Amino acid sequence: MSTIRLNSIIRAFESGKAAHTAFAKLDKQTAIEMSDSPYDGIVFEMEHNPYDVSALGDALQYMLSRKQIAESASVAAKVTPLARIPANGVEMNQSFAKQVLDRGAYGVIWPHVATVEQAYNAVASCRYARPKNAPLYEPKGVRGDGPANAARYWGLSMQEYYEKADVWPLAPQGEILAGLMCESTLAIENLDDILANVPGIGFILIGEGDLSQELGFPRQYEHPEVVDAMRQIVETCHKHKVVVGNPHVTAKNHRRLIDEGYRLLLSAPQRTYGVVGLAREMAGY
Repeated sequence: MSTIRLNSIIRAFESGKAAHTAFAKLDKQTAIEMSDSPYDGIVFEMEHNPYDVSALGDALQYMLSRKQIAESASVAAKVTPLARIPANGVEMNQSFAKQVLDRGAYGVIWPHVATVEQAYNAVASCRYARPKNAPLYEPKGVRGDGPANAARYWGLSMQEYYEKADVWPLAPQGEILAGLMCESTLAIENLDDILANVPGIGFILIGEGDLSQELGFPRQYEHPEVVDAMRQIVETCHKHKVVVGNPHVTAKNHRRLIDEGYRLLLSAPQRTYGVVGLAREMAGY
């Protein structure tokens, strides 16, 4: 089995770089335009946009470029697709993660995760079951077995897919990212316990919009109370050596965010890709 890293976002993390990503609409034209962009990954947005796994499957196919695959000798899409699902952490709804992973997504972003129990469920939903005496048993996998479409999309046999379809960084060879959104004061209060007790979290993504709403300063991202809350999240993630991400990256703030230790940088889709291009240039990419 090839040892080539399929997930470009994980590749950036492992090389010590920030991963540049963008939210994307769930349609084929966006997928085509994003497939050859300078981003490391894209996030198909299905929390606030319609949840449509058939459309996701189509979009994933349009992310593939025969020319790029031939030139890179890798079967993976150049820009790694993740999916943000509609189920909040408190809903414990494992089926959303199962369905997007079965289509071939390389990771799941869970909104509104605020407790250890919710975080455990989110990671477990991205993992297959295994014997109790197996290494890396926890969090106990609960993902249902239906890998045929995902294995084909990844360009692997089903057995090869099983070996790679685990959560990174818990499983070093894993290609799946379980991302949890921290977007409430309860989540901040519990974040230290979450990161100390739930292995397999690929990254924490700050939900500035919802967090600022709860703090009473809707979308006032520069307000001192919002800034302080975000600082607490970043510091806790750094304490546990877990990647922390910011979903509102612009040409004006990207350098500051990198300097503050954000390693997952999400922006709105840009047809000219100006934000990521400028970010990479200034970061020496």
